[in-house]
Amino acid sequence: MGTDTLKIGKYELDSRLIVGTGKYPTMETMRAAHEASGAAMVTVAIRRINLDNAEGKTLLDYIDRARYTILPNTAGCHSVKEAILTAQLARELLETDLIKLEVIGDAQTLHPDTRETIAAAEALVKNGFTVLPYVADDPIACKQLEEVGCAAVMPLAAPIGSGLGVCNPYSIRIIKERANVPVIVDAGVGTASDAAIAMELGVDALLMNTGIALARDPVLMAAAMKHAVLAGREAFCAGRMAKRLYASASSPMHDLIST
Repeated sequence: MGTDTLKIGKYELDSRLIVGTGKYPTMETMRAAHEASGAAMVTVAIRRINLDNAEGKTLLDYIDRARYTILPNTAGCHSVKEAILTAQLARELLETDLIKLEVIGDAQTLHPDTRETIAAAEALVKNGFTVLPYVADDPIACKQLEEVGCAAVMPLAAPIGSGLGVCNPYSIRIIKERANVPVIVDAGVGTASDAAIAMELGVDALLMNTGIALARDPVLMAAAMKHAVLAGREAFCAGRMAKRLYASASSPMHDLIST
């Protein structure tokens, strides 16, 4: 495959796995899981960074800024105004134009509000951000987000934190076929087989957090996800055999040399 890098706008990454920072039992476990995952990008919820920690440390102190590209996100936002303000705070705090845009429309399912997401994305793009929006697995919404200038689209595989895997592979395939920007599956991946299936659909990358953080052994699961993403990507690039209704002998009898 040669050099298989992920390009998002002006950013180039040597891993197609993006990992999160929430729900880990300890900061040390999180840091070890990040290392085991082989990820080059880590996402951080700006509204959950506590700058008044009594120990003088924040989440950012456990992330090697020289090693990982930080992707701040607007988790917890429910309106265009909230999302834009959070993105502006992220740019000031982290000195980056990257933003993972989340505008939640339903508190129970945590599904995104499509209309608010598109409006926020358009405003942020005009304000110079590199926008990666979390969105439903809707080909139309993904195309609209691309058209307003998003650097990638991030359709969900299943509800956030559900671990249900890729619930609608057909929608994900359509989104990928029509996209001219990277497609990054976000939310719902629970185990390594889910990650491999998503990558075999041809998506450009995966973002995952809960599937790693809530595993019995987060560090080992992070390593498993690394290998699954690589295997799925290589299988997609290799091109799978055609499916057949009937058997086809591995050692066919025709064209044999007679003796």
